[in-house]
Amino acid sequence: MKSNDYKERFIAEYQQLVIRYKGLKKMLDNWDKGELSFVPTCPRSTYNMQIKSMADYIAVLEARAVMEGINLWEV
Repeated sequence: MKSNDYKERFIAEYQQLVIRYKGLKKMLDNWDKGELSFVPTCPRSTYNMQIKSMADYIAVLEARAVMEGINLWEV
């Protein structure tokens, strides 16, 4: 996002991260159920590190949003 308003950029970053997190989580859930329509190229441990990092990043952004008075649910 190229907004001059850092709050708008912050919200967009958060929303995009959550969308990507949910997509990866769905893929991993399908993998666990044996329902993937493809063979992953990376080992599961790599995806586990990625989803943990994404969850940690989401938590950091949520904490910052509270501290900075940013409503992450603004449209």
